[in-house]
Amino acid sequence: MILLRRLLGDVLRRQRQRQGRTLREVSSSARVSLGYLSEVERGQKEASSELLSAICDALDVRMSELMREVSDELALAELARSAAATPSEPVSAPVRPMLGSVSVTGVPPERVTIKAPAEAVDVVAA
Repeated sequence: MILLRRLLGDVLRRQRQRQGRTLREVSSSARVSLGYLSEVERGQKEASSELLSAICDALDVRMSELMREVSDELALAELARSAAATPSEPVSAPVRPMLGSVSVTGVPPERVTIKAPAEAVDVVAA
């Protein structure tokens, strides 16, 4: 079984380690207990959206970037599980181009249009 909390914890740990930061530094910055952050990173605790926001702020990582990485990990885990279940059939990975960071200031949200290939868009906001 694929557990989302484990994938999320793995991605959070990698983000922290890429920055060369300790659990203590991030937990202090996010105002989360060191033990709880450790449990989140090990996939033992489910993190609330508020907690994820605080951790992302402490790591200076956008939550959308974090979730994109988790989504990619989940897709790979699903493919691996699918391939293990039916080894005689080839499994092709979906191709999803990465969208670059976009910064828009001073423009009302209703005036912003993002054009991308249909297969690159996962979320549509109303």
